[in-house]
Amino acid sequence: MTRLFFDARYLRTDFHDGISRYTAELAAAVAAQAPARGVEVTFLVFDERQRALLPDGAATLLIGAPTTLTEPLRARELNRHRPDVVFSPMQTIGTMGRRYRQILTLHDTIYYRHRTPPKDLPWFVRVAWRLFHLSYVPQRLTLNAADVVATVSETSARQFADVRLTRRPVVVVPNAPQRLAELLPEGGSVEPGARHLVYMGSFMPYKNVETLVRAMADLPGRTLHLLSRISPERRAELEALVPAGADVVFHGGVSDAEYAALLADEAVLVSASLDEGYGLPLAEALALGVPAVVTDMPIFREVAGGGALYAPGTDAAAFARAVRSLDDPDELSRVVAAGTAHIARFDWARSAGILLDTVADLAR
Repeated sequence: MTRLFFDARYLRTDFHDGISRYTAELAAAVAAQAPARGVEVTFLVFDERQRALLPDGAATLLIGAPTTLTEPLRARELNRHRPDVVFSPMQTIGTMGRRYRQILTLHDTIYYRHRTPPKDLPWFVRVAWRLFHLSYVPQRLTLNAADVVATVSETSARQFADVRLTRRPVVVVPNAPQRLAELLPEGGSVEPGARHLVYMGSFMPYKNVETLVRAMADLPGRTLHLLSRISPERRAELEALVPAGADVVFHGGVSDAEYAALLADEAVLVSASLDEGYGLPLAEALALGVPAVVTDMPIFREVAGGGALYAPGTDAAAFARAVRSLDDPDELSRVVAAGTAHIARFDWARSAGILLDTVADLAR
């Protein structure tokens, strides 16, 4: 029996961000497959509340938080519990002195281009974050301390190779969409159309929400829904750009069920982001049977294939034209069908299988 420790300390107990959702979905799929593969899984947590977000009956081990000053020494603590393989959905778990096989995950290289760290991290972690991303050298040292490096997309794997980020083998354990259809009211379904434009994501400058707001000048009779939480200062900046007569709604945060309901109501998922690590909302929309209009860049092409229409990120008029083209029922049906077929390849069970295959190879 192979003993796998799965680092679940990135589970958020308030709401899922991208890393938290990736952790939760992959953990559930791994737990479902592990017994048949002869793998005993123990989930690492630092907060008792995280146990409720793991599969029923999951074995857990309470250790320190990943943002503490003792994290670089975490391997010495884990050695006492004798795992065969430790998998972390991030790359920050300490590996010094480890006596087991290690899989570290780097989702993308976006923070080398946009170094602002998440604001909810402790101040000393934010400082270290910025310093860490000034050069590729610290990342190379971190990743080369593992046996295998995992990432979530082929695009990210190519980016790692382009800058020679690691000497270790890189395995793609793909991200996959949550099942928003399960959150619709009983008997509910998607009403096709392009009357509502839905944006789910942060309001960082590179997300370029400005283009979406400006595009509303050419989209009378439609509504742009900005779903995520936003600071008063950033909201004021965007409100100043709203064209006269345009309908732009700031939701200030929504539940997953509200998100699903908005997408199901004659909606198109939109993003004019100029850079992206993956684009999970895009995958979620396609899985629900909702088309997208997004920036033309490699990661969005990988995630959406023919399930999206593409435009230059800074061309508001092009975004508006793409949205209007979905008023043609035949074009709308074509895009939705292509997206449904494309996104079917991204599945948590498949991702878990890839990870467990890697665990088995390491254990041997």
